[in-house]
Amino acid sequence: MLLWLLFLLLAPGREQSGIAPKAFILLQPPWSRFFKEEIVTLTCKGAHSSVQGGITWYWDKKRLERESEEIQINTSGYYNCKTRGSSLSDAVLVEFLSELFSPPVLRASPSHSIEGNPVTLKCETSLSPQKSDRQLQFRFFKEKQVLGSGWSSSPELRVPALWTEDSWSYWCQAETVTHNIVKRSRRSQIQVQRVPVSDVTLETQPREGRIVAGGNLVLICSVAKGTGTITFSWHREGIERSLGRKTQHSLSAELQISSVKEHDAGRYYCAADNSRGPMLSQRIRVALGIPVSCPVLTLRAPRAQAVVGEVLELRCEAQRGSPPILYRFYHEDVALGNSSAPSGGGASFNLSLTAEHSGNYSCEADNSLGAQRSDSVTLKVTVPVSRPILTLNPLGAQDMAGDTLELRCEAQRGSPPILYWFFHEDVTLGNSSAPSGGGASFNLSLMEEHSGNFSCTADNSLGAQRSEVVTLNFTGPSRNKGVLIPVRVTGWLLSILGLAAAVVLVGHFRTQRKSGGLSASGTPSPSGYQEPSLSSPSSTDPQEPTHCEPLALTELQPVYSNVNPEDSNLVYSQIWSVQHTKENSAPKSPRLPREDKEPVVIYSELKKAHPDDPAEPAGRRGRAGEEAADNYENVP
Repeated sequence: MLLWLLFLLLAPGREQSGIAPKAFILLQPPWSRFFKEEIVTLTCKGAHSSVQGGITWYWDKKRLERESEEIQINTSGYYNCKTRGSSLSDAVLVEFLSELFSPPVLRASPSHSIEGNPVTLKCETSLSPQKSDRQLQFRFFKEKQVLGSGWSSSPELRVPALWTEDSWSYWCQAETVTHNIVKRSRRSQIQVQRVPVSDVTLETQPREGRIVAGGNLVLICSVAKGTGTITFSWHREGIERSLGRKTQHSLSAELQISSVKEHDAGRYYCAADNSRGPMLSQRIRVALGIPVSCPVLTLRAPRAQAVVGEVLELRCEAQRGSPPILYRFYHEDVALGNSSAPSGGGASFNLSLTAEHSGNYSCEADNSLGAQRSDSVTLKVTVPVSRPILTLNPLGAQDMAGDTLELRCEAQRGSPPILYWFFHEDVTLGNSSAPSGGGASFNLSLMEEHSGNFSCTADNSLGAQRSEVVTLNFTGPSRNKGVLIPVRVTGWLLSILGLAAAVVLVGHFRTQRKSGGLSASGTPSPSGYQEPSLSSPSSTDPQEPTHCEPLALTELQPVYSNVNPEDSNLVYSQIWSVQHTKENSAPKSPRLPREDKEPVVIYSELKKAHPDDPAEPAGRRGRAGEEAADNYENVP
């Protein structure tokens, strides 16, 4: 009825345009699919509500021998009609289903297939509304070949990829699970379009320049685009025939060359073709890689010895090896750093030296074809000597002539061996070595002339260092009983000197013996010692008792010495002046210088010439011996 009302609304307009309006068909019941046992009524309507005669019916473009307004049908097909005042109606599809579902229709998605892309095939059918609970199964075909695994409950089949050779007719089947009703679709032609290859590239494994003689070379040819079956081929410049050829459904293929030899080096390229003509890749050079040889490590310092604070250059070089080469440097197997040689050859690493850098060094060369390690090189880092310190042992006012003075010189830092030099007023005294480092000593027998400035230097061939000056003020006497100094004495001079000294000493010693100043042994007694006068007789009364006060011995100072060691007539003498200070029961006070008027005792030790000296008269020799025996004391 709705179609009828729509026709009534549109009909006047169509007549006014001068074109006969189309007739139309009404269905009762109002749907297009029916079962065979059902009866369907078709009604043909024209421009006017009532049509009397002149109606023509068509079934699948064939005219039916029926002229009534309504007809009943039970055959599937396309129906048309027209009336006397209307033109031919649109076709109406009426389907009569044999018991359960409509004939299936095969559809491909996407409708235009690209080679290599997936395609989904769908077998479309519909169940009768009254039988919608029935189950169906489906199967797909390419010509007579079954696709997939056969019957499936799914009305869809996904094909991973279609190629140009897959351009055939396809169809499907649908059937009930009980197999009593089977229907098939019409054939559908599927055309697969091919994409030509493009962007052909060639690469090698291992990568360029890293192929080792005797190893395997793999050539990989690839395309960025291209569908269908692609034929790959590999070529080397200078050779007409190809090295290999492969045809396959993929965007890349590889060729392996085993046991590469030197003549396999050269420029390579590949080609790809999928029936549109070959496309060539770029050319790449294949060179045989040479593993690095065992490197040699050399240490370069500014001078023959490596010195703290200087920069040491570690140079590592492999005589053979394909670049680039990476060098690594080690100290006692601890990595110091690395350096690269992009074009081959050697490389260096600089190190600022400290004392801890002594030890073993090595290096390693690596160009990804295998690493090689050098032999170890031992480095001894030498330390310049520090400024030495000079000490004198013993050092003090009590040093005396003839004592041994130790000069000790020591540098706190410095690589051995160290040679020490000792100086007095910049005059070299001598040297001493310290083979294992540390300090060294030099012994000096003291003499008066050794007062002054002492110093020392330390040297280990890296530069000498001088100590600060140490001053020695030496005024001490000798520890020996006497230094035997020869004096030439002849005839009368010997007699005069001997008698004068004898008179003084005899008077002195006899006075001391009477006053108890000498001990039984003949040595002075400290408690009875009295200082005699050498200038004139004493003004005191000789009859008055002598008062003796203890005297303190201060220092012995040499007065003079006469030396003539070459004469046969010799008298050995040593004369000293002795100063005394009075002591009493009161506490001791500091020593004070004595006045010039105080008497000075002169001790003299005289020794005559040898008794067998023929120059002496016999009588004098005898008297001299007697006087010496009676009147002289040996003074320690």
